[in-house]
Amino acid sequence: MAVRHETELYLPIKDFFARQGYDIKSEVRHCDLVGLREGDTEPLIIEIKKTFNLPLLLQGVERLKLSSNVYVAVERNRAKKGAHNQRWGDLTDLCRRLGLGLLTVTLYKTKSPFIEILCEPARLEVTTRAPRKGSRKQRLLKELSERSGDYNLGGSTRVPLITAYREKALRIAHAFGEQDTLSPRQLRDATGIGTAAAILQDNHYLWFERVSRGQYRLTAAGRQALLDYAHVLQPPDPASPVYPTTFTEE
Repeated sequence: MAVRHETELYLPIKDFFARQGYDIKSEVRHCDLVGLREGDTEPLIIEIKKTFNLPLLLQGVERLKLSSNVYVAVERNRAKKGAHNQRWGDLTDLCRRLGLGLLTVTLYKTKSPFIEILCEPARLEVTTRAPRKGSRKQRLLKELSERSGDYNLGGSTRVPLITAYREKALRIAHAFGEQDTLSPRQLRDATGIGTAAAILQDNHYLWFERVSRGQYRLTAAGRQALLDYAHVLQPPDPASPVYPTTFTEE
């Protein structure tokens, strides 16, 4: 069966690698899927498309700058025999030459999806050294570690992403509780977020309002955000992720 959206491929791929011990998050610093396994220093990165094409290949090569453990993933549609993007032997050889892994997802109407690894990443640059501070790889791993759960759906477009920064802002908004105004220090102590003052001052989402020196309150947009993203403030359940589909405009 042909998929209509890339997001239909995300959950089968996530489940496949989660069963191998990876902690998986989606849409991490523009990568469709990022995972890390205990003891690994190279993150797993997977870029997903409905069909194999040049943009997917270019994305995969770009991700090799962040990790040597990179796959590109597409649907394997049995109804498209003979199509150029179904020449799996040639495509596998191409990915292998580039150092990329290639996997396919076959979806069925009445049985579970089937994931097939056609080739593994070359993994030529596996290292035990910590990534350089401030590097793209270090920022990727930091973003991955600071997210409490997987609240996005890989391959999504035109929907707000739950980033580590948004999570922190939500926790600060939630900390107001029934209080009308609080200081940055009070919010920092209540949430354990050391950058609380900077988040309040930046006010990226317009959730906070400075009412006087050292005093902030929650705006109507902030109160609405607590409703829209209530699932983020609940303890995450990795077995049953919730991916909201409706949001208010910010």
